[in-house]
Amino acid sequence: MVHFDRVANYVKSCRPAVARGSVYRLPVGYPVFSDEGNDGVSGQLLELEAPAILFTLLDEFHGVMPTFPAKSLFFRKEIAVDCEGALESAAVYVVNPSKVPANAKRIDGGNWLAEMEREPAFVTQLTDRQAEYVRRLGSSTGREIIPINLDLYRELMKLDLIVDKGRRLALSKLGREVYRYLT
Repeated sequence: MVHFDRVANYVKSCRPAVARGSVYRLPVGYPVFSDEGNDGVSGQLLELEAPAILFTLLDEFHGVMPTFPAKSLFFRKEIAVDCEGALESAAVYVVNPSKVPANAKRIDGGNWLAEMEREPAFVTQLTDRQAEYVRRLGSSTGREIIPINLDLYRELMKLDLIVDKGRRLALSKLGREVYRYLT
């Protein structure tokens, strides 16, 4: 539901649904669904009326690699979900178990909505200035000079979003993940 705006124009219907599995909170603060587990994970069952290219783009965005499944960040799987008391089949992006970071936190009971309310995602806590710098650095080719002031440099280093590579700055692993959610 973090990227609902990417498909909102294609939604034909939207109904509450519950899937069996578990949820992990990534270091960047967003939840990912795993079909391994037995928690009731709430979500929305969307019926989309969209061109086939949208599904290809969603697969690409989620890091689905059909030709190299072991390298995929997510798999698009058909699973059964409880939708208003009836079991229905749904295509769900399920995290690749081998790609869940060691520092990801399992959300007990699968209640990711309460967890997000209790502690909003890291990305949403950035100032506009911090987010804009991460966007600029993330979209650069590495050849352009992107100036930074010392205060912003300290803030981003403290948040572990950038690394200093001597003559240039680059996004850290967390910074690259944050950039992915900012675009």
